[in-house]
Amino acid sequence: MLTDSMIAMISEQLRQTNHEFRALEEAHHRLDLELIQLQKRHVLTPAEELAMKGLHKEKLAKKDKMAEMIRAWRDHELQAVSQ
Repeated sequence: MLTDSMIAMISEQLRQTNHEFRALEEAHHRLDLELIQLQKRHVLTPAEELAMKGLHKEKLAKKDKMAEMIRAWRDHELQAVSQ
């Protein structure tokens, strides 16, 4: 199981070495800001509610991909150490 400190260390390593990870992180942050702006509104139109659901799904997909990359990096490092 990955601890928070391990995740932070691997994330930093990926941030420095992996363009795709950086792009995913930036997109995740951008989506978060868009969601915050929508959540500030008291009333959303049906189109805005639909957009909000889409943003949530996209943000979750980015987070899942980053988590997958973190697990893959950890597994690769563990294999390298055990050889």
